[in-house]
Amino acid sequence: MQHVHVIPEEHYHEAADAIRQRTPVRPTIGLVAGSGLGPLVDEIENADVIPYEDIPHWPHSTVVGHAGRLVLGTLEGQPLVAMQGRAHFYEGYSPAQVTLPIRVMRLLGVNTVILTNAAGGLNPNFSAGDIMVIEDHIYIGGMTGSNPLRGPNQASFGPRFSIHTRTYNPTLNRLAHRVAEQNGFTLRQGVYVGLSGPTFETPAEVRMLRGWGGDSVGMSTAPEALVAYHAGMRVLGFSSITNLSLDSTEAREEVSHEEVLRLGRQIVPRLVTVIRGVLREMPPYDPADVENYPEA
Repeated sequence: MQHVHVIPEEHYHEAADAIRQRTPVRPTIGLVAGSGLGPLVDEIENADVIPYEDIPHWPHSTVVGHAGRLVLGTLEGQPLVAMQGRAHFYEGYSPAQVTLPIRVMRLLGVNTVILTNAAGGLNPNFSAGDIMVIEDHIYIGGMTGSNPLRGPNQASFGPRFSIHTRTYNPTLNRLAHRVAEQNGFTLRQGVYVGLSGPTFETPAEVRMLRGWGGDSVGMSTAPEALVAYHAGMRVLGFSSITNLSLDSTEAREEVSHEEVLRLGRQIVPRLVTVIRGVLREMPPYDPADVENYPEA
């Protein structure tokens, strides 16, 4: 697998053209379904399904629980493109390759992305099975040289130096909470820590990340959110808390990928309810919502 730092702009357009040829759907909303959350995609109506291998330059996921197909159709009346499975940095892809689908979505007309992930809970008040609305993130890879925007800036997508004070859209966050309350449950809210993976954190790392203000931790989402916001898209993010991160070397519990998938299946019905409600009440897109350009 070749590790590509900068993707030629025509690659994004070739991928977008290939998708347009396979479906009449012109999506305005993008959905990334993480580990175990594929069933969410099965509810899309009038769906056109495109395997990732049929899309030029598209990264393929090798992880159990990630189906590897693009689904376009409608949900709650909204034209939507959904990724059933995503590629990760730890699989050997570069951050630019991991985030190629986000930029392709933008070319397809998507102005709002909903990102989901399975995550460990850093916040000791969280429980396995909670859903956390992402308020902000700490993207350690992005801070230390693995930023997907590294290299020549592609100005057709966004500015050289984008401002990320409000990467995750506050209006959509409030809407998600309101939908959950209307349906009789509450959502957590907090800071997602994006790591490179594929190893789970050591207890010392858990204590450090908690001390930094992290509430959940995972191996995706942050680079996608960064690239989406850079391209002028609204971002709504959810962490499904599938386990509590272990902060002591004396701990006897074990965290397994199978357990993550099992808990994901329990979380899915509530997450589907929230996302459907958000789609139903989605406020119109306003470019002013995404103020990522430095003052001239």
